Amino acid sequence: MRPLRKAFAGVLFGALLLTGCGADGDTGARAASPSPTASAGTFPVTVSAGNGAVTIPKRPERVVSLSPTATETLFAIGAGPQVVAVDDQSNHPPQAPKTDLSGFKPNAEAIIAQRPDLVVLSDDMDNIVAELTKVKVPVLLEGSALKLDDAYDQITDLGAATGNTAAAGKLAADVKGEIERLAAAAPASTKKLTFYHEVDKSLFSTTSNTFIGQIYTLFGLENIADKAPDASGGYPKLSAEFIADADPDLIFLADVKCCGQSAETVAKRPGWGDLTAVKNDSVIALDDDIASRWGPRIVDLAKTLAAAREAALDKNADKAGAKAGS
Repeated sequence: MRPLRKAFAGVLFGALLLTGCGADGDTGARAASPSPTASAGTFPVTVSAGNGAVTIPKRPERVVSLSPTATETLFAIGAGPQVVAVDDQSNHPPQAPKTDLSGFKPNAEAIIAQRPDLVVLSDDMDNIVAELTKVKVPVLLEGSALKLDDAYDQITDLGAATGNTAAAGKLAADVKGEIERLAAAAPASTKKLTFYHEVDKSLFSTTSNTFIGQIYTLFGLENIADKAPDASGGYPKLSAEFIADADPDLIFLADVKCCGQSAETVAKRPGWGDLTAVKNDSVIALDDDIASRWGPRIVDLAKTLAAAREAALDKNADKAGAKAGS
């Protein structure tokens, strides 16, 4: 995302989706690799993060996560017992020690009161990185992923930072391998299906230049938002007329939990009942959280997209067969 849209996306995902998906920090995501020491799983360790090279003197036992994506990843790599507090948007896994700490309005005193020996966040809101660094708290800034490799890098970063190097390496490889397998297994088709991804019910969408948009691209789906008049920021606000003219084959709703949207509510919108996706029962409800985070559950999103595409192709084939036989 471009600078003006970075802050906006954070507000959009935080306030409207209530999923805790952080916006890109000013540093953005980066392809980073732990130092040779990190690869050995010993301490001290230096990890290259969005805020530069961060040295962690000893294996952290009191980790504070202010990023829902980081929280999911920490637990997935076996670092859960080291996590003492997570932010108010971290809702997965259920056993994560949720608090009223905020990644959008971070309170340095409240964070320090948790006596952390590592803080992980996705945004440097209110200059919180400098505030924590002043009191010698190691901080990892892991901004929103811009591509799939960024997501894998962040998994290995957190593994190195917490002393769970081997588990993190395996998880990153497993996630990458499964996504590649799903993409390779997608049935070939002469018809390129179009889709509309709905971020919220005011019709904000996401283009192929975003992290989520790139996952759709893996399955050969064509994003109608790419042709929006103001798509350069990655999150254009579309009009109902634009969507009607594009008439997508598939509609994916990432505003189910936050905004109560469903295939039924979409069908009741003025003029939407005539859309191909609605008529073909190809309106897919996504999990808001999975659709806005870049952690290990991106595999679940990829599975949903692959299944929806295959089902839509089958429906098209059935219609073509029925037409030919009539």
